[in-house]
Amino acid sequence: MLRLSTATLATLSTAGCLTGQPSTQTVTMSDNLTFEPSTATVETGETVTWANESDIQHTVTAYENEIPDEAEYFASGGFESERAARNRVTEGLIPPGEKYEHTFDLPGTYGYFCVPHEGSGMVGTVRVR
Repeated sequence: MLRLSTATLATLSTAGCLTGQPSTQTVTMSDNLTFEPSTATVETGETVTWANESDIQHTVTAYENEIPDEAEYFASGGFESERAARNRVTEGLIPPGEKYEHTFDLPGTYGYFCVPHEGSGMVGTVRVR
């Protein structure tokens, strides 16, 4: 009886882990030109979803010099570099009500910004543990 209870308890305590579904952190983009929260913290392998809850278009664009050396570059629009994202900004715009997501496979700190609103301070950070 004790073995059954221990096994049942172990199964129940890992049930959420057995789904294979990675966790997601949501960051909202707002009309007041901010990412909320400005710093998101996730575990390695988790996904951040940026949701545009404003009435204007935004981008999510990594600063190339503010991501870990071996990390994959990320930007809405699928760009492979910060320069490309800046030069073709209209292709990376996220319309109101739409989302962009990226899965972080390496630990570290990732700085990012919204190209059209960078001058207004629309910047954020993802910390991956």
